Amino acid sequence: MNSFTLAHISDLHLPFEPQLRLRQRLSKRQLSAWAWRRRRNVQSEEILAALSAELRAAALDHIVITGDLTNFALPEEFTRAAAWLQALAPADRISIVPGNHDALVPVAESEGLGRWSAWTSTDGRWPFVHHRGGLALIGLNSARPTAPGLARGRIGAHQLAHLESALNAEARSGRIRIVAVHHPVAAGAVGWRRALADRAALCAVLERAGAELVLHGHAHAARLDALPGPRAMRGMIPCLCVPSSTARASAGDEAARWHRLRFSAAGAVEVAVRQWSMAEARFVDSGCYRVCLPRPTTRPHAAPEQIGSSPMRLQQTVA
Repeated sequence: MNSFTLAHISDLHLPFEPQLRLRQRLSKRQLSAWAWRRRRNVQSEEILAALSAELRAAALDHIVITGDLTNFALPEEFTRAAAWLQALAPADRISIVPGNHDALVPVAESEGLGRWSAWTSTDGRWPFVHHRGGLALIGLNSARPTAPGLARGRIGAHQLAHLESALNAEARSGRIRIVAVHHPVAAGAVGWRRALADRAALCAVLERAGAELVLHGHAHAARLDALPGPRAMRGMIPCLCVPSSTARASAGDEAARWHRLRFSAAGAVEVAVRQWSMAEARFVDSGCYRVCLPRPTTRPHAAPEQIGSSPMRLQQTVA
């Protein structure tokens, strides 16, 4: 494929001061409203504005957002998020998967995710597949309403079956397959209360069908993990997490970050890190690294090179 540039952002938690009605207070939303009193100084409107301007100015082919655009899953938030997305880029240049905050409580499709159908799936079905250049962006919905104190996700057997079919079909087409999901896929990325309940089942699908890259959020920390792929593929599947793209550095958050991923015909992706600088009040270059994507091989499955705790081939330069 020719060069293709993609931005990965996540966990925007778009600022919104809720005016909860009595019925809405008798739900998990009230707990999130109390939590927002602490988070409103972390999720920065200043950083959001800078992020929007930078993404509009960058030479990007596509933007992937891995969830948590809202805080309380209120209908007004889905509407405001849709307006923000419309101002950011044309609809065919953005793909979204929802996060746990986008499913804090059950919300009717017409008042919730249905308002984002231009960036997900017009028929409301998951997973969706967006073809962009030589890429196949496959979006999973791991967002499920949970009990207070939990932020767990679940994909479900139906989605997993369709995911496997999509991965196999896109492999035959020769496209680079990118799986986007909110919750982490690698073991130990987050604690039990915030984990993906059927993570093992998802990993089993990826190991059977393969993928070239997995993108996720939710951890509010930068991660680069490696997942086993099929024996017919040479190399592990890179699994990349971006922290909240609008957060000030705090005890629970790394400074806001977004990743510019440039795919090349050589079967690699160069990841440029843009991180918020408190001193300069702007995004700055924070590093760049190159990840070799897994590829088909007719030879016996080779043992991957060991790079720290991530068994994948990685070349890195730090700015």
